[in-house]
Amino acid sequence: MIKLVVFDLSGTTVSDDNAVAKCLFRAAKQYGLAASLEDFEKTIGTNKIHLYEFLLARESGIVTDFAQLESKRFPQFHARALEIFDEYSLHMVAFYRNEVKPMEGAEEVFQWCQDNQIKVATDTGFHRDVSNAIMEGLKWRERRLIDLHLDVEDTNGIGRPAPYLIHKAMYMLGITSVHDVVKIGDTPADLLSGYNAGCKGNIGVLSGANDIETLKRYPNTHIIEDVRQLPKLITKEFNHQ
Repeated sequence: MIKLVVFDLSGTTVSDDNAVAKCLFRAAKQYGLAASLEDFEKTIGTNKIHLYEFLLARESGIVTDFAQLESKRFPQFHARALEIFDEYSLHMVAFYRNEVKPMEGAEEVFQWCQDNQIKVATDTGFHRDVSNAIMEGLKWRERRLIDLHLDVEDTNGIGRPAPYLIHKAMYMLGITSVHDVVKIGDTPADLLSGYNAGCKGNIGVLSGANDIETLKRYPNTHIIEDVRQLPKLITKEFNHQ
């Protein structure tokens, strides 16, 4: 039986009209980093400082694989990455302070999980300033729709595709087996983190920045249209008698 679902935020449970990728791209362009909007659409869900380091390394001719984002670091690009990240954060916080709303059906899915004795955690590649702007706007914890929210600062800055956000959620909520956990998100980083964590269910959704052709290149157990299909999937595939 599934005892915990770890939900991504932007593009999965929080509506953003691709704002994360757009803000990342806008800041990069302002600082002369040669990366496309599509580059960011495929790599959101990560620690954004580390992502900028990765892209700066790539721009300099260093060849590396996105799946190694957190296992291979580029400190020589940290100072410039931090400058770009600070600009991105200004754009992102302003966006969520002015406009934050749940993805259609997300809150109902949270409630379904609660009604079925499934713990609900949200995790994100955002840092604390953006993470707080979202949580303060939606008030999911205060309304008892979720049990826990974690961002990359809860794991010392080590975000996806590392599994630590999922494992920390398990630890804090008393879940002792990855075979009782489902991870769901809209990015390759989500799917890689769920795979690296060993989750029983590792589910991609098509409601965010990435299409099915992109997501199916990464380890997954299922790909669904949006989070509203999750209760039926859990009942049929995981919690059937």
